[in-house]
Amino acid sequence: MMTFPLRRALPAVFLFVASAAFAAIPLQVKTDKGVVEGEATTDGKVMAFKGIPYAAPPVGNLRWAPPAPAEPWSGVRSAHDFGYHCVQSAIYSDMAFHDPGPSEDCLTLNVWTPAGAQPGKLPVMVWIYGGGLSGGGTSERRQDGEFLAHRDVVVVSMNYRLGIFGFFVHPELSAESPHHASGNYGLMDQNAAIRWVKDNISAFGGDPSNITIFGESAGSFSVNFHMASPVSRDLFQKAIGESGGAIATSRGAEATLPQREKTDAAFALATYGTSKLSELRRIPTEDIIRPVLASRPGPRFGPVVDGYFLPKSVAEIYAAGEEAHIPLLAGWNADEGRGGIAGSLNQFTAAGFAAQAETEFPGRSAEFLRLYPNTTEASALCSAADYTGDKFIAYSTWRWLEAQVATGGKPVYRYLLALGNPGDRFHTPAAGAFHSDDIEYVFGTLDFRPEAVWRPEDRKLSSEMQTYWTNFARTGNPNGPGVPNWPAYGPAEWQTMHLDKTSAARPDAKRERYLFLDGIWGKASNEAATR
Repeated sequence: MMTFPLRRALPAVFLFVASAAFAAIPLQVKTDKGVVEGEATTDGKVMAFKGIPYAAPPVGNLRWAPPAPAEPWSGVRSAHDFGYHCVQSAIYSDMAFHDPGPSEDCLTLNVWTPAGAQPGKLPVMVWIYGGGLSGGGTSERRQDGEFLAHRDVVVVSMNYRLGIFGFFVHPELSAESPHHASGNYGLMDQNAAIRWVKDNISAFGGDPSNITIFGESAGSFSVNFHMASPVSRDLFQKAIGESGGAIATSRGAEATLPQREKTDAAFALATYGTSKLSELRRIPTEDIIRPVLASRPGPRFGPVVDGYFLPKSVAEIYAAGEEAHIPLLAGWNADEGRGGIAGSLNQFTAAGFAAQAETEFPGRSAEFLRLYPNTTEASALCSAADYTGDKFIAYSTWRWLEAQVATGGKPVYRYLLALGNPGDRFHTPAAGAFHSDDIEYVFGTLDFRPEAVWRPEDRKLSSEMQTYWTNFARTGNPNGPGVPNWPAYGPAEWQTMHLDKTSAARPDAKRERYLFLDGIWGKASNEAATR
C-alpha cells in the first residue's frame, strides 16, 4: 500500500467550520482506493477534488496496455491540485495547462460537486476534452467544472492517453491481450474513468444511475465511440456531442487491426530502430515523443477496429442498431472551417473553388456548386468556408445525429452555435463561431478566455447553454423555465436550435448539402467498413 500524507494540513477549527457549512459533502471523501481531501472553491458553493488516480500509472510494462486498477493508499490523499497532463503528440497554441507538466503517469480525474449535495442524488456530467486524440488536458481553465457545478450537477473530467501512447497498435500487443486486441488505450482510459464514476460518485453527491458523458471535438468523437462500444455503452444514460462524430467522416472508416499492426510496427522500426515490444517499452518517454513531434504532418495514431472495444466499425454497429439507445444532444459551430480559409484569402478565387470541386467530386461538381455556390468571389469564399467546416467536422456530427434518429428510439436534439466570437488573442471576430468556441459558453468560463471583451449577449448565451446542457443531463430533455423551447430533431422539420443573440429553433436549411455529402462519404465509409 502507498501512503499519501496531507500536502497541506488543515487546522481542526477550519475542518469544523467547513463541516458545518458543507454538511452534505465533507472535505474528505472515501473512495474505493482510499480517502481524498478536496477544498472549497472561492465562493464556498462548490467542493473541488483534483488529481484523483482512477488507474495505475501506464508506465513500464503497462505502457500500451489497458488501464490497470490504481493502487490503494492509506491515510488521506490531497486532492487540491491537478495531476500531470498526458504526454502530447500535438501542441495547440490555445491550450494553457495549470498542472505539473506532461507525463505518462497521467491517469487522474477531477470532481466538482455542489457543497450542499446529498450523497447519490445529483446528475453527473463526465467531460472528455478535445485535441485530436493527440493533445489536451483537464487543467485548462476553460474546462474548469466549478461554474457548471453551481447548477446542481456533479462535473467530472479525466486525463487519458494520447497519440502514440494512447493508440499504438502492434502484433505483440495483440498477442499478449486476452482479447487479441491492441490500440484504443486512450478510449479504454476514458472507459475506466466512467467506471470509476459509477463506483465512487455517490459519495461525492452524484447519482451513478444518471450519468451523461459529453465532449468537444475529439471528445465528441469519443462520446460516439463509447455509445457504439459494447464495453462502454451500458455505463451512462445520456450523451452530448459538441462538434464531431465517428460514424462516417470524409476520411472513411476506422482502420482494421491487421492494417494498423503493419503500419504502426513499420513506423516503430523506421523511427526507433526496433519493432520489438520489450525494447519499445524501455525507450524513455522523451525519446518516444520527440520524433513524433518533429515529423509533420506526422503519423496519425487513432482508434482502430480492434475486435474488442470496437468489434466492428462504428458505421456497422449503428447499421445493426447495436449502439446505446439513449437521449442525444449534439451539434456544431457555424464557422468550424472559416479559420482554415483565412490563411489563403489572397490566393482564393471562384475558379479555384470550382477546380477543387471537380477534383474532389469528379462528375458531380455541378451538383456540388449548386449546393455550395461560387457565382461571385464573395459567395465562393463563403461556400469554401462552409465546405471546409462540413468536411472537417460538421458532416460527421450530422451523420451521427441522423443515425441516432433512425435507430436510437430516444429523443435527439440538434444545435448550431451561431453567435460570432468577440475576438481574443487567438481569433478575430471575422473567425465567427470557430471550432472550440463553445467550450467557455458551456462551462461558464468566459472570463478565462485571454483578452476577450465579452458582450451582454455572450453572457446571456452562456447562461442559456449551461441551462440546456444541465437540464438535459438531469432529464434527457434540454427544455425548462427561462430558455426558448427546443424541439426534438426528427423528420417532421429537422428542427435545429440556433444558439445566438436571440436563440430560436428553425428547420434545417442546408439538409440537401449533407445528403449530397452522405451519398459519397457515407457510402465510402460503409464500403471501407465491410472490406
